[in-house]
Amino acid sequence: MPHVLVLNASYEPLGVVPLRRALVLVLENKAICLEESGAFLHSETRTVPAPSVVRLKRFVRVPYRGPVPLTRRALFARDGGRCMYCGGVATSVDHVIPKSRGGQHAWENVVASCRRCNHVKADRHLLELGWRLRHKPAPPTGLAWRIIGTGHRDPRWMPYLQPFGADDVMARIDGISA
Repeated sequence: MPHVLVLNASYEPLGVVPLRRALVLVLENKAICLEESGAFLHSETRTVPAPSVVRLKRFVRVPYRGPVPLTRRALFARDGGRCMYCGGVATSVDHVIPKSRGGQHAWENVVASCRRCNHVKADRHLLELGWRLRHKPAPPTGLAWRIIGTGHRDPRWMPYLQPFGADDVMARIDGISA
């Protein structure tokens, strides 16, 4: 099912919701459709354009948001879906400093890797193998990561995410995956 970008009344990105939830917000007059997806949803009596971006009519106060949570989906988005050792298609998660040797499960120590590299590396340090990382792993920052890290992307969202660092996020993802 398609997903929809939800903006606060101040145009700050809040999150991504399923199309059905966004449509309910629009039909209950709680949100305004800013961008349409081009598809239409039909009921018995009416046809409604499917939204791609909605803005809430009332401002919603968002509590303090801590660092971006380390999830598999966000990790693959950060690394562009590429192995940080060989550049191949990533299918697994690897700890640069193995947990068995005191490595932490943190953004600075976790990378996406292909199955082969993960198997060969096992619980060894990179120096033991003579390997290097393609890029130094770092935690993502900015509101755009909360949206792009969900794995749902739509080109119609970019104008609304650019003021919140989306260009930097996409450049990093494109640079890593190239």
